[in-house]
This record gives sequence, structure tokens and C-alpha cells, in this order.
Amino acid sequence: MKTCSSGRLLTLSDDPWLDPYRDALRRRAARAAEAAVRLADGHSTLADAAAGHEYFGLHRRGGEWIFREWAPHAAGICLVGEFSNWVPQDAFRCRRTEAPGVWELRLPGGALRHGMLYRLHVAWENGGGDRIPAYARRVVQDPHTKIFNAQVWAPPDPYVPREARPPAPAFPLIYEAHVGMAQEEEGIGSYDAFRERVLPRVVDAGYNTLQLMAVAEHPYYASFGYHVSSFFAASSRFGTPDALRRLVDAAHGAGLRVIMDLVHSHAVNNEVEGLSRFDGTPYQYFHAGPRGRHEAWDSRCFDYGKIQVLHFLLSNCRFWLDEYRFDGFRCDGVTSMLYHDHGFGPPFASYDRYFDGSVDEDALAYLTLANKLIHAIRPDAVTIAEDVSGMPGLAAPLAHGGTGFDYRLAMGIPDCWFKLARDTRDEDWNMGYLWRELTNRRQDERTVSYVECHDQSIVGSKTMIFQLIDAPMYDAMRVADRHPAVERGVALHKIIRLATLATA
Repeated sequence: MKTCSSGRLLTLSDDPWLDPYRDALRRRAARAAEAAVRLADGHSTLADAAAGHEYFGLHRRGGEWIFREWAPHAAGICLVGEFSNWVPQDAFRCRRTEAPGVWELRLPGGALRHGMLYRLHVAWENGGGDRIPAYARRVVQDPHTKIFNAQVWAPPDPYVPREARPPAPAFPLIYEAHVGMAQEEEGIGSYDAFRERVLPRVVDAGYNTLQLMAVAEHPYYASFGYHVSSFFAASSRFGTPDALRRLVDAAHGAGLRVIMDLVHSHAVNNEVEGLSRFDGTPYQYFHAGPRGRHEAWDSRCFDYGKIQVLHFLLSNCRFWLDEYRFDGFRCDGVTSMLYHDHGFGPPFASYDRYFDGSVDEDALAYLTLANKLIHAIRPDAVTIAEDVSGMPGLAAPLAHGGTGFDYRLAMGIPDCWFKLARDTRDEDWNMGYLWRELTNRRQDERTVSYVECHDQSIVGSKTMIFQLIDAPMYDAMRVADRHPAVERGVALHKIIRLATLATA
């Protein structure tokens, strides 16, 4: 983080370019404060309000099961599953509560057993359909039919974490990983295999933070976990909830902090598995009409102006911190959240672009509340914004009028490195240009700099080492080989990583 000559950290108020927009900044802060008041209605704190996961969904309370769901436009909801031969039965029909849109079902303790499969049958005006509960904590896919169902998860001997969380490091050295792809064997990797085989290598390499992708359940594996369907369910492709708890606990024991990719920027289109048309309407969790669809990503866009949506998403933030002991989040797709055009409109060439009416101020208010909540629950938690727009104040402290992220991803740096490696001979690289790109950041925020990540794979690009070496990668990578392209590529790879780290 940069400082001024006195050593004091610069704040938003030190930026003279923001002077014409002070009223807009105050209005945005007031919007977040107003939403916090609405959320905290009847609760003492925002953290108390963000506990929807303890109220909604299926829970064993004392000697009975209690299930609740928010579905304001539903005409009826019935649990169906192995216990009912997959047909609606009166004993499993939910009843409306006094709370608007909330349905409830109470069952004796013997009605459900650990491991049973279930889903909801939701009826609405002129129709109905099966749905996975929005707060389901365990969702599994049948290996033969490929159908997803919720699963009762109440093991008799659940895993209890044993390790203390490591203290926050002065700065995070982050290893990004996808559990399913981080193994040499064919097939999908597991939480247990990652814990046993990959985790020690991450520790030995000197990292202090592990970032896990694709944690929340998603129906399409090739989406890299970015089309989330069940926001409160750890993906069953990689193992059980206890297996994920063991992985996080082992990482803590090895001195690693663990953060996860949090995808609150959009949701999968799927209706049975996801939230789309959950109660028969397209706008329960999402915007109505074209605004509710992300055409570029083929997904649904949350309506952050709805208090119930804020409650759902904030509760999701707290859930992962409480239930799996994650140490923070890399928030995905922040640029897409912040702008009505998802950042695909005019270039961000001046400050006017941040205040010209294109910003979704409800989304900005949500991000402010999310950071406030996360740091209230875990003051040492880390939050990282994936934003390419340069929105002022995004990674400035809440106390300084910022949105409260601890870091912003320096997304232009990998683009710079790959462009150079692809288009320019390395002996012709311009050091002045490189220095500017590696140090070009706002003075009121810290950034996470990196050479490459999963983004390059998603768009069909190469890894940096493959970009540098190319064809000799196939036949000249043995220790005994002395291929100049390989030796030069390996040396450049080390230099690129060192320069990125040193300027971060």
C-alpha cells in the first residue's frame, strides 16, 4: 500500500479527482447504511441479521425436524423424497407462516434419516415444478441419471475441527487451486486427495494462503464453479462436507489460511437445481425482464435492492465463515455486479464513468454491507475484489468512505505479461512500460498482483510457461536436456514471477 510523504496511508479524501463527486459518494454510503437498518430490523447487529442459514432450510432441532423456505408467490410446497416414494403426501406439506412468503414444515425426529434424498414440489398459479431447497446444505448428483437432489446430512459423528486458525499474515501469498483438477490421475479429484497430496506441496512452496475455486455446488462442471446452483452446499463432486472441513482444518494446522471464490455476481439459469423461477416467477431473487439475465454469461442477475436477496447473500457469507471456517473470500465478477452494462460499455477512461448513472448502487451497497459483515464476524478475514474497472474506493476502508475490500486484484498485470510474451521478443521488453504496469494502482488501496490464474485457461489461452517455451515443452523438458528455449523460458518465468511479487 502506498503512503504519502509523512507515512500516513492515503484515503479517499486525499484524491482531488473525487471532489466533484463527493455528493454521490455520500449518497452511496447512505444507501448502504439504510439497507443495514432495514436488514437489522428486530436484530441487534448486522451479524445477527445475517443468519438466514440457521432459520431456513432443513434443521434438526431437539427431537424434531424443521424445514423452512421463502417462496412468496408459491401456492403450496411439499417435501418429496425417499420417505414419500417421491410423491406429494399431506404429512410432508408445508404451511404458510405469519412471516410474508415463508413456509414451514415440522416433522418428528424419526421421519427423516441421514443420507435420505429429497427435493421440493412447488406449486404456483397455473403450474408447478420440482426444486432443490434454496438453503440446502448437501446436494448430490445421481451418477447414472445425472439428476440432482438434496440430501439429509446429519451424520452421527460429524468432524470437529481441531486446529486453530493461523493469524493473518502481513500480506497473503496466494495459491489458487481447483480441487477437482489439482491432481495427476484421470477423473475428478477429491477433498481428501487434495489434503493428502497437494496441500503439502503448497506449504513446501512457501505460500501462506490457499484459495479454493468451485466450492459451492454447480450443475455444470466445466463452468469452473462459476454457475452456482446451491449457494449453501459444498460441491459433492469432491466429497462430503466433513471432507472439506478436514481439508480446511489440515490447512490451518499447516499454517495456511484458506479463502474461497465467492460467486455472488450471478447465478445459474437452471430452474430445478438453481434459484431461477423458484416460486414460479422469474423475479424472486433476480431482476425482472432483460435486466435479470446476463446474456454474456448465460446466467441470472441478482436484484440487490431486495431486502430478502441481501439477507440470502449476506447469510451465505456468514455460513462459509461459520460452518467451514474459511478465512475470507475472493469475490468474483465484481465489475459485472457494479455496472448495469456489466462493464462491457464505454471504457473506464475518466472518473465520469464511475458516476454517470451506469453504476448499480444497490450492488455497491451490498458489497459494502458484505465487507462490513465479514469483518465484524472475523476482523482478520481477507476480502479481495475481482474488479477491472478501477472503481474508486472499492478497496478503501469503510471508515474512509470506501467499500471495504482489503485488496483489489491487479487484473491488468497478467494481461500485460501475456501480451509481452506473445507479441514482443523478451530482449525488446520496455522496462519503463513494465514498471508502470506493475505499479499502477490507487494510492488508497492494496492490490493482489499475479502472473496468471484460471482466467487464461477459461478463454483458451496457454499457461505462462507454455507461452514462453511452446513446442519444446513436448520433448525437451527432461532434466538432462539442454534446450535453449527451455532454459530461457524457465529463467524468464522465474524473473516474471519475482518482478510481479517484488512490485506488489
